[in-house]
Amino acid sequence: MASSLSNQSKLALASTGLVAVLAVAAITVATVNPPRNGQSAGTIAPAERYRSAQVGENDVTLGDNAVPLLMQTDAFELMVNDPSFRALARDPNFAALAQNPQAIIAMAQDPQAFAALARDPQAFAAMAQSAQATAAQSQQAQASNAQAFAAMAANPQAFAQLAAQPQAFAAMAQHPQAFAALARHPQAFAAMARDPQAFAAFGRGANFAAAARAPQANANAAMARDAQAFQALAADSQAMSALAADAQAFTALASNAQAFQALARDANAFQALAGNAQAFQALAANAQAFQALGRDAQGLAAMARSAQAFSSQGRAAQGLDAQAAAAFAQNAQAFSALAQQPQAFAAMAQHPQAFAAMARQPQAFAAMARNPQAFAAFARGANFAAAARNPQANVAMARDAQAFQALANDAQAMSALAADAQAFQALASNAQAFQALAADAQAFQALASNAQAFQALAANAQAFQALSRDAQGLASMARSAQAFQAQAAAARASAQGMSAQAFQAMSQHPQAFAAMAQNPQAFAALARSPQALQALASNAQAFTALARQPAFAALAREPAFAAMARDASFAAAVRAN
Repeated sequence: MASSLSNQSKLALASTGLVAVLAVAAITVATVNPPRNGQSAGTIAPAERYRSAQVGENDVTLGDNAVPLLMQTDAFELMVNDPSFRALARDPNFAALAQNPQAIIAMAQDPQAFAALARDPQAFAAMAQSAQATAAQSQQAQASNAQAFAAMAANPQAFAQLAAQPQAFAAMAQHPQAFAALARHPQAFAAMARDPQAFAAFGRGANFAAAARAPQANANAAMARDAQAFQALAADSQAMSALAADAQAFTALASNAQAFQALARDANAFQALAGNAQAFQALAANAQAFQALGRDAQGLAAMARSAQAFSSQGRAAQGLDAQAAAAFAQNAQAFSALAQQPQAFAAMAQHPQAFAAMARQPQAFAAMARNPQAFAAFARGANFAAAARNPQANVAMARDAQAFQALANDAQAMSALAADAQAFQALASNAQAFQALAADAQAFQALASNAQAFQALAANAQAFQALSRDAQGLASMARSAQAFQAQAAAARASAQGMSAQAFQAMSQHPQAFAAMAQNPQAFAALARSPQALQALASNAQAFTALARQPAFAALAREPAFAAMARDASFAAAVRAN
């Protein structure tokens, strides 16, 4: 009969069942837990963890116990007992959402915005597509945007005034040297801004230098009222040379008369703008970036707000220079990763040169961050240079032998580490933070391989040490810089034909767009999954609550998270709580 089984078949099934039971028993009784709370790999975890009520043959994949091990961690224990997590996990579409853990972690930074976007799949997809284009932007463009950010963050009031009059800003961005020359003489510049049409003739060949030298002798009443100011301008040979080289700046002034007049009406604001040589020097030095911004009034205003927010948040960290601000903008993902691990950031800020040396070999640095305790001895006199030259003799170094040998051959890096061996103790004392940092491979790579970020850290040690004591402020500054970079990229994309729907969505949710631009592939995949978006849209409140839970991010970062969401044992655990 078809239902009959031979003795041999019965024996095979019995053996399979026994192996499955023994595998589950081994996992349940003495689990090898992934490192946490500073523990070294291989630590025996407590036995009293989740037990599946009923385990079948299909619930255990022999030779791959990553999911059961994940379900033994503290992060899982906390989450499976969290009502918000259970509400989200019980959604039939949760497994689809969980297939994009990088996107989940990024969305947790701005959960309300992403929940709103998930309710409009077309807008979400348009933004994701634009984010991919933004991520492909050249390093040169990103560096240019970063310099613009540094200028705006250093002169927030001046650029806020310019952003309020985008036509005037666009004109200045097209003729930066000429307007920088005018700004050296605020009173004369104000007279011209109040009556731009009176100066249009100088864009058509009239001799401005001669008129400025004798302002009372010509028919220009606007110049006569401020004769002394124009004479001072005429005596400034450098300014007059810049104006002679670009007489079309007078035409630009007259063509945007209404915008310049509006700018001039607020005397205090205009004084703050026109008397700010640094702002105009930045305008001239980053002409291409600012010209792109000048074509996008809405984006310019949003960027000015981001720069203002960054400046305001950074006031507590006195001494944060333009290089640091530019580093924030150009390395937003790296600083965002650091902001999530303030203890690691504080350690790096206390030992900037040493950690900059480690970061010159990212693979070696990652090995050290994964197992910090193994390197503590080098703070107590053990010879790091000798160990790095012969890494096969050191268990913690052997797996990345080539990287450590490369580090040993870097004389400058080894000198910095020798000068501050206590950096190894700082690494070990903050083991959990560094392990968490290393667990996010993409963020760690962005951080560790970024020389500019570490140079800024070393050059602004005192300011960054102050920031390390304010994790929330650091995170806000990183988000502001990230949003600015995304807004600048969107301004360029808009000029190149970004869809109106994508631009509107980006303008409403700049930080969400910034997160997408940092993880374009993850969000592109998410945009192609209507089930995942439905899970997010239907559980907005639960997701917003979970975004505040560090354990949720820790669980999502685990490599087995996506597989766990599809596992029958996981479903049973959620139902049981």
